Amino acid sequence: MDHHTWTGLRVTVADGVATVTLDHPPLNLMDGVLLPSLRGFVHQVRDDADVRVIVFQSADPEFFSAHGDMAYVIDPDALPAATRAAVAAAPGAVIPEGLNILQAVAEEVRALPQVTIGKIAGYARGAGNEFLMALDLRFAAIGRSGQAQPESLLKILPGGGGTVNMTRLLGRARALELLVGGQLVGAEVAERYGLVNRALPADEIDAFVDTLARRMARVRPEVVAAIKATVDAVAPGIPHEAFAVENTSLYSLFTPDLVDLAHRQLAAGVQTREGERDLEGLIDSL
Repeated sequence: MDHHTWTGLRVTVADGVATVTLDHPPLNLMDGVLLPSLRGFVHQVRDDADVRVIVFQSADPEFFSAHGDMAYVIDPDALPAATRAAVAAAPGAVIPEGLNILQAVAEEVRALPQVTIGKIAGYARGAGNEFLMALDLRFAAIGRSGQAQPESLLKILPGGGGTVNMTRLLGRARALELLVGGQLVGAEVAERYGLVNRALPADEIDAFVDTLARRMARVRPEVVAAIKATVDAVAPGIPHEAFAVENTSLYSLFTPDLVDLAHRQLAAGVQTREGERDLEGLIDSL
């Protein structure tokens, strides 16, 4: 199956492993380009018998995905346009009632029959980290990765599944620490908190993930399906009602003051490479 048609993604398939490289400069924003491409790929790969494991990584050595596009806040047409494009990219795939497109994509990724793996060797914040949390497995490079949900500092909440998925992974107390505190955590803290499976030396992460992915790809699909079904019976997914609460809460915070704040943050350097290297410090300075 041809997976080479998605803008912002580079897809290669070998030995049952699809390696999906996010390549959407300058920051791999989850915007009206990358979000539809990811949804289209997920919709397409679901039925690809040649793909048994999917590894998501970034072409950018500094950023896995900076976050969602700030245009979603300042431009009332930006998110509806991204939603329409994402709907068109996956014909027949229904968005559950009450969920926004970011939440829907996260749930579609989580429901893939293949094993999904995130390789983090750069910053993943906001919607970028929300995407990672929907994957089955995550591995982070020590000294190079950073993960955060900074939305509270922007006066909103993570609305792409971040609040519910972080609570599922970390538990209530640690989720509240990172969701309300909005701080960036490196690989070793992420491992200790359960945000990633393992923190690995930066010069070992590629070989480790490649070896694991190829090992998993040798397992028969029906065995993987049986294991995932059994695991999900013990640790089921989050009810859609919880995502609907998150979505409603998010939009309740979209006020004129929020738009003004977003404009000030953009003027100060948010969504530029320099500003995003220390996003938390930049926001605190405002």
